[in-house]
Parts: sequence; structure tokens; C-alpha cells
Amino acid sequence: MSVDRERVAALTRELLEAIGEDPERPGLKQTPARMADLYAEFFAGVGEDPGAPLAHTISVSHGPAPETVPSGAVLLRDIRFRSVCEHHLLPFAGHAHIAYLPGEQVVGLGALVKVVEVLASRPQVQERLGEQIADTIAAHLDARGVLVVLDAAHGCVTMRGGKQPEASTLTIAARGAYADPVARAELIALMGPSTAVGASGPAGDAR
Repeated sequence: MSVDRERVAALTRELLEAIGEDPERPGLKQTPARMADLYAEFFAGVGEDPGAPLAHTISVSHGPAPETVPSGAVLLRDIRFRSVCEHHLLPFAGHAHIAYLPGEQVVGLGALVKVVEVLASRPQVQERLGEQIADTIAAHLDARGVLVVLDAAHGCVTMRGGKQPEASTLTIAARGAYADPVARAELIALMGPSTAVGASGPAGDAR
């Protein structure tokens, strides 16, 4: 599903008029077209299949070195992402940390990044985004456990309301073996000090 750029541009003009601005003045004349391009980029994930990047897996037991079957987690840290909060259409951005405990199949690390990008490129809330990433990985890989930690700053918190520029939000989604806080504690410690507070307690419970 592609973004209707012409409609976005027309609605942007209407919005500018609604706030008392003149969309024809030099500084705003190109704004509708720019907004159309921006929304096409920000919402490119709407209607896209987030599981598609995980379609091509690698068999670890039938590869050139079957003795190297992973005994522990695969952890990819500090995936930069940005999304748009569906409540105020303000951006939020931060880092995603993903770990999974492989079974017979592993996947290229770039595929995990693509999953995050597809799901983040649509109107979101952070809590749901983490759950969707975890569900997608759990559904498409034979993973024995999945852990997704998101750490992000939200425009609706930093720029409006309470205006807390230093505030960030941490969410945890866990599946399989990592639904147990004890089992995931080591991984959360490896993800970095900012995630350690979520190793146990309400914020760390599986959703």
C-alpha cells in the first residue's frame, strides 16, 4: 500500500490554512510537497509484510560447519529506529536490541534490522512495536526464545505536555525461554546499563 502523496499535499495545504497561515508564502510554498515525501518515507511500512525479510534462513546443522550450532543467544544491539506516535503524529526514535535463541535455523542479521524498519514505518505506540517485532521473529524462526528491548525518546513527551527533554521510554517484549526474567537477565545486562532496570519487575514482564 503506497502513500497518496497528492492527497497528503492537499491536506497539508488545508492544515496550514486552518492554523491561519498562507500556504502560498515563499517559506511554505514547497511544504505540502515536502510533507508528502516525508509521509511516504515515514509510513512506508503500512501494509508491508514484516515477516518477509525472515523468509531466507540458514540451516546451521546442514552447513559447512555443523559443529558450530549456536548454544546461546544471537544478540543484535543498538539498531537505530524512528517511528511516529499514533496519538499526536509526533516522532519517537531510539535503539532496538534484539536477541533470539536459535533452533535449527538462523537468519542474516540484516533481516532483523529490516523487521524493525518495516514495523516502525507506520503509526505506532512503542509498547505495540516491541510486541510486534517479538511476534514476527517468533513466528518466522524456530527460535526457542525471543527478547526485544526498545529504548526511545518521544516527541509527545519531550516537546509537549510535561516537556521532559531527557526522558526516554524503555519497553521489553519476551517470548519462549526469555519470558522468564531470570533467563533474560544476562542478555539485558549485555544490552547496556540503560536496559538493566527492566530485567525484572512489571516493566520486564512478558506481554
